[in-house]
Amino acid sequence: MAETLISTGNRYESLPESYKRSVLERPNLSQVVKEEVPLIDLGCSDRAEIVRQIGEACRLYGIFQVINHGISGASLQEIMGITREFFHQPMEEKMKLYSDDPAKKIRLSTSFNVKKETVHNWRDYLRLHCHPLEDFVHDWPCSPSTFKEVVSKYCTEVRELGFNLLEYISESLGLERKYMKKVLGEQGQHMAMNFYPPCPEPELTYGLPSHTDPNTLTILLQDQEVAGLQVYRASKWIAVDPHPGAFIINIGDQIQALSNNKYKSVWHRAIVNSVKERISVASFLCPGTGAVIGPAKQLGSEESPAIYRDFTYDEYYKKFWSRNLDDEHCLELFKT
Repeated sequence: MAETLISTGNRYESLPESYKRSVLERPNLSQVVKEEVPLIDLGCSDRAEIVRQIGEACRLYGIFQVINHGISGASLQEIMGITREFFHQPMEEKMKLYSDDPAKKIRLSTSFNVKKETVHNWRDYLRLHCHPLEDFVHDWPCSPSTFKEVVSKYCTEVRELGFNLLEYISESLGLERKYMKKVLGEQGQHMAMNFYPPCPEPELTYGLPSHTDPNTLTILLQDQEVAGLQVYRASKWIAVDPHPGAFIINIGDQIQALSNNKYKSVWHRAIVNSVKERISVASFLCPGTGAVIGPAKQLGSEESPAIYRDFTYDEYYKKFWSRNLDDEHCLELFKT
């Protein structure tokens, strides 16, 4: 059962062999440091200052936190509550949604890609496609009873926040405010509701190993009580502790390509602990089907030529899912 779902409600006395990393691949938790990542107040009345701070955060970190983002504390509590409630349901209810097919748009699964992996990750997750909402919501879980209502509202609010952030990011690169919205087309949206049960030997495994996100932008809501996110910066792993009411914003691979490497997609990972379960909700904006991704012409020059060839997101996404999560950066395969 451990390789089908680990959110069984059972406490494991020892870590199953299929989750144990080799000595060189383990988290080395004693070497992780504490360091604040930028915290940006989107309620600031000085737009130019927000743009400056976001540009600096994208250039130096690839990740930042936002507060006063326009989504109420009640909405944040509701989405975290419904996530926990979903994973605490009986196994027979959850298994109605189980699939190990990465191409399936609405599915409950475990680890990352169980068909390809030799070592699994200590995570179960519910993957939902969210846009256009009317195309997908009917296939979402019916249990808990308020699931569709709560998640629909949250998806709509997060989408609007994502578009606002893309405008700030465009401006910070010296591009027109709507540049990314035009280039990326009618962006897709999906989310991962993550559940990390208590792990008997957290130093031997990951919730998710080191990776970058293949999409445009990731908007992550962390568990306020249990930390787990870590990012790689300046040759060290940094623990990103939850900040009350804040979202974590990850620059994805598509922005790295569009910015011609001025902004880097951040390497990050999720660890687990032996005492408490942890949940998180990650929302992803993704380029539209017909969008062609490549460095903005305004950002290239003879001294700084285009680093990546043009490609479609469909081409990129298929390549990403054909690999292991912790393989080399997928963008390396798209260099000129």
